[in-house]
Amino acid sequence: MHDRSLFTRMLDVIYHGFQFLAWVLMGLLIVPVTLQILSRYTGLIPRWIWTEEAARFCFIWIIMVGATIAVRDGTHFEVDVLPTPTSHKMEAIMRLWVSGFMLIFTWIFVVYGWQYAAFGWIQTSELTGINMIFIHGVYFLVGIIWTLFIGERVWFAIRVLRGDDSALAHLRGDYNVAR
Repeated sequence: MHDRSLFTRMLDVIYHGFQFLAWVLMGLLIVPVTLQILSRYTGLIPRWIWTEEAARFCFIWIIMVGATIAVRDGTHFEVDVLPTPTSHKMEAIMRLWVSGFMLIFTWIFVVYGWQYAAFGWIQTSELTGINMIFIHGVYFLVGIIWTLFIGERVWFAIRVLRGDDSALAHLRGDYNVAR
């Protein structure tokens, strides 16, 4: 644990916070969806229109939080169309190439997400009364965090290019998923 930098440990805290947030959001999503089902099929409760909007807002956040977790895991934005590199340095170069493209798309989220968040700042949801910055701002927020996570992956790739093969495990990501 002593070889992990302060930056990596900070990103670990953000990553685990996002994992916890994903669990909380999934739990919260169950409430409005259950209310919608009960009102539609049983008539036990009135048909509240705010439940559809609350479910949609939770779902947007779940998607963006899940994408952020996947960026850190190394399981998002990557498509294997090239043959697997035979050397560690070629793999690091390939992953730097992928990270470069990821950063381009990430900065689209940052730049336009900032504008979208500013637009949401002056709006309020008619049904739930939520200030729309909480919905519009998620794109800017995850764009910043994606930049940090990709920056960490770039750092690990540079370490591999310098001859540190122990950084390769961090660079490859989580291969405990179905591929």
